[in-house]
Amino acid sequence: MAQALRPNTAEGLFATDGKSHPLQDTLLAVTLVLGVIAFVTCFFDNLHLLSSWTGLVGILTGAYGQWISETTRERFGLILGLGASGVGFFLGMAHGGLFGGVI
Repeated sequence: MAQALRPNTAEGLFATDGKSHPLQDTLLAVTLVLGVIAFVTCFFDNLHLLSSWTGLVGILTGAYGQWISETTRERFGLILGLGASGVGFFLGMAHGGLFGGVI
């Protein structure tokens, strides 16, 4: 029971195992930023190109990040980014798609 009294000494914000994960943290940050951009721009009909492309790239980076993630904190943030990217992607597709009006 001595381990119950020890404080959490994790070095990084997202690394609960005490090791640094620079690739996973970068993918997490990129997925969250792309998800926020896709989610915010999907509510405007004329920004469907931006929302659909950022949503698609956010889904791909989030999926790869989930595949190589090592901690629960990384997976939690990736799921938030994936959800926002998915909403942005699908609403962007509904408003005109990836190439709507360009071709």
